[in-house]
Amino acid sequence: MPIDAHERGTPAIRPHAAVAARAGRHDTGHASRYVSVFTALLLGAAAPAAGADAQSLARLEEAAFRQAAAIAAPSVVRIDTVGGLDRVSGTATGTAPTTGILVSADGYVLSSLANFAARPTSILVELPDGRRFPAKQIASDHLRMLALLKIGAGGLTPIQTTDRADVRVGEWCIALGRTYATPTPSVSVGIVSALQRIWGKAIQTDANLSPVNYGGALVDIEGRAIGIVVPLSPNASGNMAGVEWYDSGIGFAIPIQDAFESFERLKDGDDLHRGLLGITLRRTDLYSSRPVIDRVRYGSPAENAGLRREDTIVAVDGSDIKHTAELRHALGNKYAGVDLTVVVEREGDRIERKLTLVAELPPYQSGYLGILPKRRALSADEARTGVVIRHVLPDSPASRAKLEPGDRILQLDEKQPENHTALLDIVGRRRPGTEITLFVDSAGRRRTVTVTLDSLPTRVPSGVPPVTIPPPGEAAGTVVDDKTRTGRFTELMEAHQHRFWAWIPDDYNPDHEYGLMVWLHPAGDTMEAAILQDWESIAERRGLIILGPHAHRPTGWTLNEAEFVKAATELLIERYSIDAKRVFLHCLRDSSHLGLQLLWNNRQLYRGIATATPVRFPVTAPPENRPEDRLQFYFTCDQQHSSFRFTRGLVNALRGMKFPVVLTAGDGDAQAWPNSEVIEEIGRWADSLDRI
Repeated sequence: MPIDAHERGTPAIRPHAAVAARAGRHDTGHASRYVSVFTALLLGAAAPAAGADAQSLARLEEAAFRQAAAIAAPSVVRIDTVGGLDRVSGTATGTAPTTGILVSADGYVLSSLANFAARPTSILVELPDGRRFPAKQIASDHLRMLALLKIGAGGLTPIQTTDRADVRVGEWCIALGRTYATPTPSVSVGIVSALQRIWGKAIQTDANLSPVNYGGALVDIEGRAIGIVVPLSPNASGNMAGVEWYDSGIGFAIPIQDAFESFERLKDGDDLHRGLLGITLRRTDLYSSRPVIDRVRYGSPAENAGLRREDTIVAVDGSDIKHTAELRHALGNKYAGVDLTVVVEREGDRIERKLTLVAELPPYQSGYLGILPKRRALSADEARTGVVIRHVLPDSPASRAKLEPGDRILQLDEKQPENHTALLDIVGRRRPGTEITLFVDSAGRRRTVTVTLDSLPTRVPSGVPPVTIPPPGEAAGTVVDDKTRTGRFTELMEAHQHRFWAWIPDDYNPDHEYGLMVWLHPAGDTMEAAILQDWESIAERRGLIILGPHAHRPTGWTLNEAEFVKAATELLIERYSIDAKRVFLHCLRDSSHLGLQLLWNNRQLYRGIATATPVRFPVTAPPENRPEDRLQFYFTCDQQHSSFRFTRGLVNALRGMKFPVVLTAGDGDAQAWPNSEVIEEIGRWADSLDRI
């Protein structure tokens, strides 16, 4: 068992059997290194008698770890931060000490960027000899999640480093942190589990890593740094990504040589960022599918270089690319500003393009036609190719083009959409201001219409008619199974030890796609009766199902309960016919914090949020506006309420990212719950989430 980084005093000892097993993983060169260390330890003591027991060998092993830690200890410093945000990415930051390592004799310190995610007002560095110095954060490496600090001290002991080629899978490694008031660093022991992890950026170790040693050194058995400990995640980004894995036996470190490669640029005050190409790929298997381009972002390096949809990337900088994972590895450790040569295969030809990666892409903006589609065909006649218009939204390109309910859109430019999901995808690939040609069937009369697309509006459309849902079993539909529960019911999810309630229309018809409203109640009151009273009629008219998860404690939701809410949502989607484009969260006051976090992290599941009088927000930036996972927002807050300024600030930030955001600002006395007019408007907003 690895030494726990939180333990003080004598580290735990690995059993002799584990020593033997791990020793067998090393090659001869590495074994000789360990033999030399143990020989040096034995020179000052009597050699053990023949047949020395496991306890004697374990003491030698412990002594080797102590010596490695002692060699690196003069270069491991304690970092204290003061002030800043209290939460980042839903994680409490606090003001606990963290760790850094000296990388130069004149006072430069490298640490994990996660240690400064809260944007502290001041930073103090304490040297191993007890001296304390104010520190300035010089620059940040947002690709490898490192921060460079500078203190006004000289004659320091920089960390010794190992060569990149000397780091092998299976060798011992020791993670060091300096956060306790002890003369020696805290120690966590493990092995190097893998190299080139997190898309080529990191060393993986099974040593227990945590905020205690984030920013500290990962050293070999000779006390030489092989990496800098940072939290990382293969599927998420941001300063705190990967923190949730602490002390799990899955930890990461940036190779020390990679850190030094960017050191000079950081010294010059240059913040470094991940390089972006500006494409999205078809959603297929990472390790078996070829990287076929699905979208090329407007104004991106990919567009400027002439890459196109359906191009297959076959090489990057001379390295062959056979599947999507290889492409992610090839791009995963590239900085903005780096020049690349990309080879694509297009209609049997190989085309080479040179481009330069960038730190930011222009915000994505979807085109807007202004229709609500008929959501599901119920007869053979209606199942023909094309999209039937259910409603034309006012003051839209569709209304100006005189499109009418019942018209069937057969073709858009050269594309023939089979259903409304396909039409939404086609329109979403066009930018506002783009002129398109529609081929329309109007009651058997074919006509051609030219339309210029708008941007998605920031208001809720008026006059949206109720949804017409025929009784189950009509039009050759599916009869509701006797086991399908309708009306209001409650259920316990035993795996999460949480309950939820749900409401299903009594005349539920599985041949119709329903929207799903996930109600997150505020602290102290589930508001179940009020929600049913206010929403039952709206849900019947708008084709909605209601899900009401219960927080475990009356004091309100914790971010740890996000998995329960997600699981409950997925359970209802599995049981009932639900339109993936109309699954949204509805929140009040403090529950907005969990709601926004769920939306940020599960955008393929939730497509929008309607929140009233929000008082807490995630302090992380909203995710990028991605065309394939469109998000929509509705905020309502009285102007007299203390949270209105923050609500308006978030709305402006989201609109700056080109998200469609509605803000209804009241001028009353900060009501605890929206009035009936606002609730009706939220119902129309929910009924329009699939607008095209």
